[in-house]
Amino acid sequence: MDYTQFTEADIQEMLQTVGADRVDDLFRDVPASQRLTRPLRIPGGLSEMELMADIRALADKNTTCEELVCFLGGGAADHFVPAIVEELSGQAEFRTAYTPYQAEASQGSLQAFFEYQTMLCQLTGMDVSNASLYEQASAVAEAVLMARAVNKRSRVLVSRAVHPDSFTVLETYLREQPVELVRINAQDGLTSLSALRDAVDERTAAVVVQSPNFFGCIESLGEVVDAAHKAGALAIAAVDPISCGLLKAPGAFGVDIVVGEAQPLGIPLSYGGPYCGFLAAREEYLRKMPGRVVGVSHDYRGRRGFCLTLQTREQHIKRERATSNICTNQGLMALRVAVYLAAMGRQGVAKVASLCLDKAHYAAERIAAIPGYALRFQAPFFKEFVVRTDRDVRQVLDQCRTRKVLAGIPLECWHPALADCFLVTVTEKRTRQEIDSLVGALSSV
Repeated sequence: MDYTQFTEADIQEMLQTVGADRVDDLFRDVPASQRLTRPLRIPGGLSEMELMADIRALADKNTTCEELVCFLGGGAADHFVPAIVEELSGQAEFRTAYTPYQAEASQGSLQAFFEYQTMLCQLTGMDVSNASLYEQASAVAEAVLMARAVNKRSRVLVSRAVHPDSFTVLETYLREQPVELVRINAQDGLTSLSALRDAVDERTAAVVVQSPNFFGCIESLGEVVDAAHKAGALAIAAVDPISCGLLKAPGAFGVDIVVGEAQPLGIPLSYGGPYCGFLAAREEYLRKMPGRVVGVSHDYRGRRGFCLTLQTREQHIKRERATSNICTNQGLMALRVAVYLAAMGRQGVAKVASLCLDKAHYAAERIAAIPGYALRFQAPFFKEFVVRTDRDVRQVLDQCRTRKVLAGIPLECWHPALADCFLVTVTEKRTRQEIDSLVGALSSV
């Protein structure tokens, strides 16, 4: 900030107002070793022509999934995005739209969000959905806060087979709250049901699982839900939305809150985001949901209109009692999901899910037949699976990359016990030839 526009008296008055003695006090939470004590090293200005050349040179250093065969996953994967998604969501009316506070001027955006909510409910088997969150991690955290608001309990059980990033974000959300986070061990790639039953009690607000989980394995959701409900806790399930096109919907198991990452539904990898977290729940928990909920109403002439039915996230309405603060740009991601689901339809999503399943199992069989490689877990899996190797994992993945194959992600950084393993993800985009090239690359190490 340029303080030259203020007099010393102005600065002292502002500091006194906020209860600080000097400007540095405003940054006391930032360690001194992390503060910049020199001017920023910013180069001089460029002409537009020079700038464009510089940007092109930087872009040419990137290697995209259009140039490499991508078997990366663990939260975001290389799914096919139909051209209609980019075409419709890229319309200026949507790209420049702000939060639809004024329903009379935002009918297009509101209808898109309403359709998104409707299709998410149909996909997950739940009653109500909000109009999106940031990504799966924030959706998991918001679901836990929602569960605590429902039953006022202070203990949360989280399976170790839930995505590690989701747990880290949840841990951050709850850091200053009187909540006990308990990890439930995973055995053979699945949540230990015996450990879960032993841990759940009358203090438990929620049980959080993921299916297919971080290892790609399909959990026994019915047994998890039964264990949670017997203790009066809510069951929260994070799911891959594509899997809902083939597997039994989580709502059919009695899950109370369903969350997940909607990136597979028409959102490109985009170097890590933005993505779209979804959250759907039973109708009885509607008023505890975070974020906005769009509904249909009618005017005095009976004409249909869309409006923000619930704005429980809004600080201008509930102030400190607001459930969350979800920013505007998430609407554009929800729009992409709505266009994708409308374009694909029930049969299209089911076909994508079937292709993911079949291709992943073909890849798993081929890899397991290579000397020095084996499947780490034997549980049923969807589109991701864990491979164990007697070779150095980093070396395996690096050498595959030299052959233009992104073979998977190493698991050691999240699970040290899986230092000899990597996660392989196979989407509907991968062809038999590409899977065979993966097998050839692994064999050559």
